[in-house]
Amino acid sequence: MKGVNKKGVSPVIATILLVALVIVIALIIFLFMRGIGEEAITKFGKENIKLACENVEFKADYLDGELAISNMGDVPIFDMKMKIMKDGSYETKSLKTDFPEQWPSSGLTQGGVASIIVPGEAGVEKIAITPVLVGKSKQGAKKSYTCEQGLYEYEITI
Repeated sequence: MKGVNKKGVSPVIATILLVALVIVIALIIFLFMRGIGEEAITKFGKENIKLACENVEFKADYLDGELAISNMGDVPIFDMKMKIMKDGSYETKSLKTDFPEQWPSSGLTQGGVASIIVPGEAGVEKIAITPVLVGKSKQGAKKSYTCEQGLYEYEITI
């Protein structure tokens, strides 16, 4: 058989491609399993902290540069994330770290009230605040958890 020209992948290249494929598959499995094994944070010793967000009740008002927040429920609020929206963009601040002298050090307990003086900024359209709770991991360490913004944030139109 004259003129038969066999072409193929060399064994070295084939081995390299197989090893690369195995590494990619192992990485995908690792990342998938890591997401499943997310560390559970509990509130009150038994309840998953994500479920505790459903029981958070608070009221917020904004008037003349002052943001007043009161905890109406029985779940202590450790911190609040404040999203200041203006001109199509936003800036997020933590009330506990950015306003430590105005936010209670232990957070807002049941019936607690905080008054935050928000520096005046031109063009602010809305302020959205989202509660941050603190719970314990299985190892007993305190961990903070920000409730889902879409579900538990409170928007104030200015």
